[in-house]
Amino acid sequence: MEKVTARKLMKMKGRQKIAMVTAYDYFSARIVDEAGVDAILVGDSLGMVVLGLPNTLSVTMEDMVRHTEAVARARPRALVVGDMPFLSYEVDVREAVVNAGRLAAAGADAVKLEGGEEFADRVRAIVRAGIPVMGHIGLTPQRYLRLGGYRLVGKKPGEAEELLRDAEALQEAGVFAIVIEHTVPEVAEMVTRRIEVPTICIGAGPGCDGQVLVFHDLLGLNPEPPYFAKKYADLAGVIREAVARYVEEVRSGAFPGEEYSPPPKKK
Repeated sequence: MEKVTARKLMKMKGRQKIAMVTAYDYFSARIVDEAGVDAILVGDSLGMVVLGLPNTLSVTMEDMVRHTEAVARARPRALVVGDMPFLSYEVDVREAVVNAGRLAAAGADAVKLEGGEEFADRVRAIVRAGIPVMGHIGLTPQRYLRLGGYRLVGKKPGEAEELLRDAEALQEAGVFAIVIEHTVPEVAEMVTRRIEVPTICIGAGPGCDGQVLVFHDLLGLNPEPPYFAKKYADLAGVIREAVARYVEEVRSGAFPGEEYSPPPKKK
């Protein structure tokens, strides 16, 4: 199958729902790509589900470059989107373009940054440099301190209009898609209807053009997933059982045995 590009993903709006999932390493990228996802997000969520950090604020450009490189080595058909971490684009436009370029050089087909119209100039400059940009509005985890925690967005007066303004500003700046996170479903659906680029939701209901989930949440590897993340498997249980059997066989002497030992030396 042909490689999914930002342009192809944009054309999926109104034609086919977009399936996006995170991946952070070579083998997980291969697996999700073989499963048929349209896009792979190398998300800064790796801070919590891979590095054990309490939030995304401590994730660095070096973290994102290393994990983007690992995913890109799988040569996926899916579009690879690299997340721009906290303070990699907020300071000024030049730094935003340079850091987006680092992710592109690492193998990302596009980059994603959080924020609305206040960062439209960053989006415009990155796109002008030749790098496709995915927006991210609603709950923006890098700004959870300002938002007052990880709360549902769109309930307070004026928030729906603000989200629409953000989406329209990002569209005008040149994004090819917008993630809408943890937002009142009616608001997310309204934004989706009003803009021309596809919306990809996480915890924002079914009215968007696609969905994205974190790899560890949908596979049951995260013991405390968000309420909106459907668990499609319990891999934590499968892995735990497999490792427990290994421990038991090592202690009993059943493993490695002759089958998994080097062949006897020929005389």
